[in-house]
Amino acid sequence: MRWRGERESSNIEDRRGVTGRRVAVGGGIGTLLLVAVVALLGGDVRQILGPLLETTPPPASQTSQPGNTEDKELRDFVAVVLGKTEDVWQDIFRKNGKTYREPKLVLFTDQVDSGCGFTGAAVGPFYCPGDEKIYIDLSFYNELRQRFKAPGDFAQAYVIAHEVGHHVQKLLGISGRIDQMQRRASEREANQLSVRLELQADFFAGIFAKYVNDKGILDPGDIEEALRAASAIGDDAIQSQTSGRVVPDSFTHGTSEQRLRWFRKGYETGDIRQGDTFNLPDP
Repeated sequence: MRWRGERESSNIEDRRGVTGRRVAVGGGIGTLLLVAVVALLGGDVRQILGPLLETTPPPASQTSQPGNTEDKELRDFVAVVLGKTEDVWQDIFRKNGKTYREPKLVLFTDQVDSGCGFTGAAVGPFYCPGDEKIYIDLSFYNELRQRFKAPGDFAQAYVIAHEVGHHVQKLLGISGRIDQMQRRASEREANQLSVRLELQADFFAGIFAKYVNDKGILDPGDIEEALRAASAIGDDAIQSQTSGRVVPDSFTHGTSEQRLRWFRKGYETGDIRQGDTFNLPDP
């Protein structure tokens, strides 16, 4: 991805190196393993932990410490990718007679105080609709590269584009409607709605990929990097790797095939109207 020299978003909050109290998590190793699985799927672990999270706010005397050269380059890359998502969604919303409100992206180390609670890095990248911010501990990218064999800068860009997709859902009122439906649904039905929500975010990430590719920013192989990442973090792939068994009723993000297919559909169509994952018998 040809990102150097491109505009960086001003919506970056760099809280790396901030010191504070640790999140106290109960529930034992079984809970921690579940947290790891859902986190690496890009999900919101707070929905699982619930009362197990002790949200003690950090002290007021927090200080930020500068990172090394590699950290700075990754920070600059994230800022450029976020800037590109702003360009893409500003344009799409304007063409559809809507106004796009840009999210903030918070970089943190180990733990962070978000609008959704005080949260540890185990949640992985997440979007908080309460404060309309995306939160990323950049060490997640090491996990993506090493454990899931999904290296490359556009695989990293896909992660950001997916979380921005959740912000788009919030602005369009989609996530709010699904949240209300989930509150009235059984666990199995709520999981199915979650899958459809996540697949739509993958579709939106595919739209982002098409726009930046049309601008000549991508290198050969970049789309394959994103497709590899989407495939690597399917529910079935994660469950097979962590437990050796696959339980479809517990899926919350979709299979590798589904995630791959919806990202590809967004990339091939570039049309936000083609991303209705909720009115199909099988997404």
